[in-house]
Amino acid sequence: MKIKNKSFFLVVVTLTILVSCGTPKDVAYFQDTGNYTSIKNKNIPELRIKKDDILGIAVNSHAMEVAQPFNLPMANYYVGTENSTGTPRVLGYTVDKDGNIDFPLLGKIKAEGLSLGNLRNQIKNMLILEGQMKDPVVTINILNFRVSVLGEVNRPGSFTITGERVTLLEALSMAGDLTIYGSRDCVKVQREINGETKIVSHDLRSSDIISSPYYYLQQNDVIYVEPNKRRMQQSNINQNNSVSVWLSIVSVLLTATSVIVNLSR
Repeated sequence: MKIKNKSFFLVVVTLTILVSCGTPKDVAYFQDTGNYTSIKNKNIPELRIKKDDILGIAVNSHAMEVAQPFNLPMANYYVGTENSTGTPRVLGYTVDKDGNIDFPLLGKIKAEGLSLGNLRNQIKNMLILEGQMKDPVVTINILNFRVSVLGEVNRPGSFTITGERVTLLEALSMAGDLTIYGSRDCVKVQREINGETKIVSHDLRSSDIISSPYYYLQQNDVIYVEPNKRRMQQSNINQNNSVSVWLSIVSVLLTATSVIVNLSR
C-alpha cells in the first residue's frame, strides 16, 4: 500500500511540474476589483491631429454639385501583386511638416494640434463665411490611424483603427490577447510626443491602468508585451528541440519513480 501511495505521489508531482504554466495571481487582469466596480474616467483625452496624418475629409450639402469640388475622388489601393483586386478608398489630405493641410478653395488650414471636432467646425464655418455653401456637413477621420502590438501576444502586428478612440485593452484584443508567457505586469506603450519618445509600463493586474494617460492610444503608438520569467528561462532552448527536452525530463522522472519503487520492495 505504501508503494502505491509513493508512486501516486510521484506521478502527481510529475504532472504538476509539466502542466503548471502560471497561477491566477500571475495571469488574471484587474485583480484589485470585486464583482462590481465603478471607475470614473475624469479626463478622456481627445485625439489630436499630428504631422503626417492623412485626413479623410468629406463635405456634403443639399446641393451636391456645390459640395463636389471639396471632395477628393476614390482611388484603388492594391495589396500584393499588380493583379490583386484594388480596395477603393477616399484619397486624403496629408498634414505637412508645418502642420497644415491644403484644402480646395480655402487654401492652407492649420490642422496640427486640433481635435477632429475642432477642425470639422473650422472648415464648416469657413465654407459658410466665404459663401461657398449655406448648409455644409463636414466629416473627418484619420485614414492612417494605426497602432502596433509586439511581443508575447498571439497575433502581433499593426492594426488600423477606424474610429477616434481605442484603448490599450482593445488593441491587445485585436492582437489575440497575451500568450501564457506574456508578463501581465509589464506591458509597455511607446509614444512620440514633440519629437521625444516616451515609454510607460502598465500592470494589467491593476485597475490603475484605466487612469493612465496612455490607456487611450494615439496614432502610431507601439505596445510591447515583455516575456515573463518562464519564457526567458526557455530562451536558451531551441524550439525544434523543446519537445525532446521535455521528453527527456519525463524519462528522467519516470526512471526515478521506478528506482524508488524498486527500493521500497
